Order: sequence, then structure tokens, then C-alpha cells
Amino acid sequence: MYATVADMRSEGVTPAMAGDTRLAVLLEEATRTIDKVTGWHFEPRSATLHLDGRGTPSLWLPVPPIRLYRLALYGADVSFSKERLVVVGAPVGAGFDGPRLTFRHGRVFPRGEGNVTVGARWGYTEADGTPEGRTPLAIRRACMLLVLRSLSPLADEDSLEERTRWRVVEERTREQSYRLDTVRPAVRPLTGEPEVDTLLAPYVKPSLPGAA
Repeated sequence: MYATVADMRSEGVTPAMAGDTRLAVLLEEATRTIDKVTGWHFEPRSATLHLDGRGTPSLWLPVPPIRLYRLALYGADVSFSKERLVVVGAPVGAGFDGPRLTFRHGRVFPRGEGNVTVGARWGYTEADGTPEGRTPLAIRRACMLLVLRSLSPLADEDSLEERTRWRVVEERTREQSYRLDTVRPAVRPLTGEPEVDTLLAPYVKPSLPGAA
């Protein structure tokens, strides 16, 4: 989940409004919604993927790798040391243009269907000084706002006013700050919630070659 029950309590959601179990369910639903509309996931998850080689040195990936623990071609393990392989993944930094693996020294990923096996920890995370990084703050906030929307439906004018009491005005970290009450760029609808869509828009997965 991209936020916790404790996060929601800190926003002012009381046990009378929603118990811990219900909040956990709503947070899971919000996390799945964010994954669906952005095309990424934003926390470390372990998985082994079977990908198609394209006969090129680079293999574009469907999600950023955080840490590789296996690379195999046609089932045979190959080295993924830094001397042999460049990994573009997470924690995501400046200039990130898509997740991929690139062989050094002219080696290629042979063309084939499902012939490349990559076992890794995966996820679009941002740097926080830890090896795996953290869920981006904007994603965490979007998750919380989706839950608040569920607790206070837009159809109810009074509950809308109640819901917006918790709207964050400014998120600040050591590196950056941004305001949400004044900056409202036009964005493609994702969830039907403009404030949430503004947060999610920069994280929508672009079209990447060979990484459907």
C-alpha cells in the first residue's frame, strides 16, 4: 500500500469515521487504482519476468528494476555485474527516460519469445537514502486523497466540504516543495478527481519500445 492506516489517522480520520480494517481495504483499493491508471507500481515488489529478446544490446523493461537477483538467457544464467550490464531503474533519478538493461561490449539480448528471464525487486521509487528508495510523496498523497474521497462522496455537498478540510496545501521535503492549492494544470482525466489526477499525471507510464 502507498499509505498506511496511521497516515490516515494523522489526517484526522477517526475510528468513528472508519475502522482500521475498512481503511486498510480502501488503501488497497486506492493503490490498485493508482497502479492501473499510471501503468507503474510505486513500492518494491519481487517478481521474475520472462521477456522477449529483440536482438539488440538494450532490453526495455515494463517497470523499473531496483535490484536484480537473476538474469538468464534461454534458462542459462549470465552475469549482471556492472562491468557487463548497465541497469537503468530505481530509485529513479533526474534524467530517467525509461527502465532498461543494456549489455556492454557489444553483447545483445538474442531475439526470441520469453527467452530472457529477469528476477528482481521492481518498483518506481524515489531516492531517500535507502537501497530500495521510497514511494514518491505525490503518490502517497494521491492514495490518501482517494481514500478520503471514498469516505466523503462527491455527491454529498456537506461531505465534500468535510473532505477538503484535509487537502494538503503544501508538501515539503529537504529537496523540494510544491503547492496544490494554486497550481492546477490541465491534465488528462485519470481517476475523475482533478486534484488526484494532477498528482498522478507526471507518473503516467510513457510508451516505451518493447515494454508493453
